[in-house]
Formats: sequence, structure tokens, C-alpha cells
Amino acid sequence: MLNNILIAITITLMYSAPLTLAAIGGVISERSGITNIGIEGMMSIGALTGAAVGYFTQNPWFGLICAGIAGGLLALLHAVASISCRADQTVSGLAINLIGPGLAMFLSRYFFSGATMTLPVPVKLPKVVDPIYFQNTPFSSLSIDASVVIALIVVIVTSFVLYQTKWGLRIRAMGEHPAAVDTLGVSVYKSRYTCVIISGILAGLGGGTVTLAIISQFTPTAISGQGFIALAAVIFGKWRPIGAYLACLLFGFSQALVILLGGGSIQIPSTLLAMIPYILTIAVLILFVGRSSAPKAAGVPYKKGER
Repeated sequence: MLNNILIAITITLMYSAPLTLAAIGGVISERSGITNIGIEGMMSIGALTGAAVGYFTQNPWFGLICAGIAGGLLALLHAVASISCRADQTVSGLAINLIGPGLAMFLSRYFFSGATMTLPVPVKLPKVVDPIYFQNTPFSSLSIDASVVIALIVVIVTSFVLYQTKWGLRIRAMGEHPAAVDTLGVSVYKSRYTCVIISGILAGLGGGTVTLAIISQFTPTAISGQGFIALAAVIFGKWRPIGAYLACLLFGFSQALVILLGGGSIQIPSTLLAMIPYILTIAVLILFVGRSSAPKAAGVPYKKGER
């Protein structure tokens, strides 16, 4: 019994880490007034970049950093379209979701002689809690990756910045009434650019943790909807870092159920098990999307001087 609980905790934390990083990115972007549904694409390019750089350098940390940079560069495109060009933010996000996976597949074939996936990355992100520490004890199944700690730190720092600093107050105000922030002499454009790029960096880091900590290679299905699940976590968490983190833990637990039920004594078709995280996502959206209020200015293009 204890062994199954520890395995469930390990899997929950492991799978919630990339979702958390991506969801916090979504919180920051939407709090500033820019809807970012392109997280899936940013995670995809981050996943490929992390795996490729990790493979060639044999340094998972450098791979993770490059994954964040790749996600940030893709987010820059979204920022230019949404902020400078005042394009429809939903359409721009959809374009990013098409560009990200497509570019990742192209680069995978280019760098790996036509292959659609990289070779396994021999060096993974280290574990903070390794089962080897608990050999011959009841806790031998407990394992915590460094990505879990990174995600938790990002949640704490983001929550502090948003609710305990002047810059955080301005970000939240931009999501509600950007014109009021503009009258204070704060550049809404620059601040929103910063928030969207940070959002992309975090989404890229989320994609990088998938290929550097969970599956240790890039595949066409490495992300497979996790960006959209992260968006659901943003809504479920009411655009708050802590709430989004708790939602990601719930979605991570659903993945743990998939794995635990798949290895149970009762034979359940794998196709049905694979549907659990997505069914839960739809259920959360149905139950909570009407009860949660997004920042009022999110998704609305802003032009200096307009009220």
C-alpha cells in the first residue's frame, strides 16, 4: 500500500512539473492582459531544443536553459503580433501552436538525418530525492526530480512578485485597466512584452523538462496536449499561481492514475486510460470556466491613448 502511494506521489510530482511551468507562464501573460493560447507550441519547440542541446552537449542544464530561450523566442512572435500589430490574440496563439510543433519536426529531421526523434539523452536532469538514498527502507519508491523543485520555486517567486511587489501590482492592473497604468508613466507595451516573453520562457522550460526528465528524448507526441492542459490549469486556478499549481497537481495525479491502473490486476484498455487526463481537463473547464473571471483586458488589443 505504502509503495503504491509513494509511486503515485512520485508520478504526480514528475508529470505536474512541466504543466506547472507552462501554467505559471500563462498566468503571467494573461495577468498582463495578453491571452497566450500558444503555450502548446512553445512547449513543443522547448522540448526539441532541450533534447537536442542536451544530446549534443551532454549537459541537461544547458539543454534546459536553451529550451527556455527557444520558447521565449517563439513567444516574441506572439508578442509582436498581439501587442505591436494588435492582431487577434487567439488567432496569433493558434498560429504559434502550428508553428511550434512544425518547426520542431523540421529541426529534428535537419539535425538528425531525417529522423523525427532525437536519440535518447544519456544525461538527465538530476534527482533531488533519489531512491538509492532509501534502499532497503519502506521509502525506496520515492523519487523527486530537480524539475519538481524548479517548478515549486517558480510558483513561490511568481506569487511573491505578483502580490508583494510594485511591479506585480502594475502587471495585475494592466490586465484590468491598461489605460490607468499608462497614466502613471508605465509603458504598457514594454511590460506586456516582458510578461509574454517570460511566459514563453517558462513554457519552453516546461517542454524541456518533458524531454530531459520524463521521457529523455524528443518524439512527435512528446507534448501531446500538455500545453492545453496547462491552460485549463490557469482557468481552474483562477489566474493565480498557487491555484494553477494545485490544478497541475490534480492533472499530474490523473496521469499517475493512468500508470497505476495500467499496471493493476484489472485489465483496462490502454486507449481508455490515455483519455483520463483529457476527460478531466474537459470536466474542469465545464465546471469552472463559467465561475472564473479572467482579467478584463485579457485578449483586448490596447492602443496608447485609448480608454
